[in-house]
Amino acid sequence: MTEIVIPTLSHSLMITVFVLFMMVIIEYINVQTRNIWTERLISSPFLQLILAAFLGIVPGCLGAFTVVSLYTHRMMNLGALVTAMIATSGDEAFVMFAMFPGKALILHLLLFATAILAGFLVNMFSKSAKTAGPQQGFVVHNEDSCKCFSGNQIIPQLKSITFERALFLLFTLIFILLLSTGIVGSKVWDWKRITFLAGTLLMLFIFLTVPDHFLHKHLYGHILKKHLIRIFLWTWGAFIVLYFIQSSLSLTNLIENNKWVILVIAVLIGIIPESGPHLMFVTLFSQGLLPFSILFANSVVQDGHGMLPLLAESRKDFIKVKAINMLTGFIAGAVFLIFGF
Repeated sequence: MTEIVIPTLSHSLMITVFVLFMMVIIEYINVQTRNIWTERLISSPFLQLILAAFLGIVPGCLGAFTVVSLYTHRMMNLGALVTAMIATSGDEAFVMFAMFPGKALILHLLLFATAILAGFLVNMFSKSAKTAGPQQGFVVHNEDSCKCFSGNQIIPQLKSITFERALFLLFTLIFILLLSTGIVGSKVWDWKRITFLAGTLLMLFIFLTVPDHFLHKHLYGHILKKHLIRIFLWTWGAFIVLYFIQSSLSLTNLIENNKWVILVIAVLIGIIPESGPHLMFVTLFSQGLLPFSILFANSVVQDGHGMLPLLAESRKDFIKVKAINMLTGFIAGAVFLIFGF
């Protein structure tokens, strides 16, 4: 049992820390810019598609939430909403860039192009660009006043340290110790180990300097409670399941010999408006057990939980967007599968 738990736990921890680093940086930038891009949106349908694709391609849910907010605020049309939801892969994007960065970049470039094409076709055949409902999604709090570095605040914040700051600092210091001693990660000082150490030190700097509100509302309340724990558990579970699949020749052959069935399953599971279940496809692809076509189809259809605000506001629009994305995902996946990808 130890030979299963320890390696999968270590691998999952490395991926989760990388995801944490990317989430912290994106959240930090998002707060610093105060979501200013929404105020500069130009009403051109083509520019809406470009903006929606860029927001969607950003790993995580914030970009998708922003597009839903713009859609419900009558600032973007249906084509732009479809574009964003095809482009986004939710929190799975973080894991993909952690596990296979080169292929993840190619996948996201293809998602970007596919999303714009699908959005353009929707706009061509859509009779109207009506939207409904109040604004949903990401909110920039009035208290946000983060500075990149505030030296005179470090000591006072440490003297009156909050639970959240202590938790993040303790976790970061422990991980730096584990990484430096080779207990987790690479055993030699290669570029991966150096990159992880540099990223962890940057997080340590952020945890030391940002105000308490940012730590409480954005890092602890949003990233840790809503995303990171779930990502870690799903990733660890996926690696454990993968271990048994690789150990069973019959299960491996079942996956390899029924790719069209798996493609349909990948598209159907993409309906789930939640990050987590889709990590199984990411993990299987990383081990060479699934072709690129199936991962791409699932990535087209699934959008993490970026669509949850729309589901709460308009089930009709939710079903409409999911139906379009399912059709797009199946067609794209089928084409790639036919050509051997």
